[in-house]
Amino acid sequence: MLYSKIEGSGQPLLILHGFLGMSDNWKTLGTQFAADGFEVHLLDLRNHGRSFHSEEFSYELLAQDVFEYCQANNLDKVDIIGHSMGGKTAMLFATKHPEMVNKLIVADIGPKFYPQHHQIILAGLNAVDFAKKPSRSEVEEILSQYIIDFGTRQFLMKGLYWKEPGQLAFRFNLEVFNKKMDEIGVALPADLVFNKHTLFIRGGNSNYILDDDIQNIKQHFPDSALETIPNAGHWLHAENPVLFHQMVFSFLK
Repeated sequence: MLYSKIEGSGQPLLILHGFLGMSDNWKTLGTQFAADGFEVHLLDLRNHGRSFHSEEFSYELLAQDVFEYCQANNLDKVDIIGHSMGGKTAMLFATKHPEMVNKLIVADIGPKFYPQHHQIILAGLNAVDFAKKPSRSEVEEILSQYIIDFGTRQFLMKGLYWKEPGQLAFRFNLEVFNKKMDEIGVALPADLVFNKHTLFIRGGNSNYILDDDIQNIKQHFPDSALETIPNAGHWLHAENPVLFHQMVFSFLK
């Protein structure tokens, strides 16, 4: 069963994080949505955060995990927000179980195929040798040799935890990601369609959703709109949480 943090009461709202992320990334926004009158479920997807690790990893399985989570928690109809990998998972879940989804919000990812582009991040993560019992600052120093962007490094550092006194580890399952990296870019199957209200939100500085992608989005999600958060990159919800919250809240209401 997936690990989750549940806050608030009202219409259930599931939030699915991106690759190498976890539910904690959405803590502040989750609290805001709970204050707006939603029962917010912040999920850790498999091989991430505090959820179980598995040798198997694909969008089919991620969507099935969400389905089983909903069943276990008696969630018949949910609103769902997914960012990046979580957005692909949310798209697949919504197209396979449309009766369970009220409204869908997808943050900075499209249904198309994405070529592998996490090689440098993985190289940095794999360069950390936990057998040497590095400190947090030493881990960051190693990552900085590969990952120039401070925000990306801070995001990855959130995945660190003390496994035992003096021993750090990553919460995500790096070993499996090294083997299953190609799964992250897989396209939504061509024949799948979700006919209900869908909102795509992209970062103005991000290249994940291009104007050329709108036609493909409309084929899968005919009742969809696309909003742009200016001067924001791929982590748009962290870079401009106020505007992100505003867009999502007005769409859900």
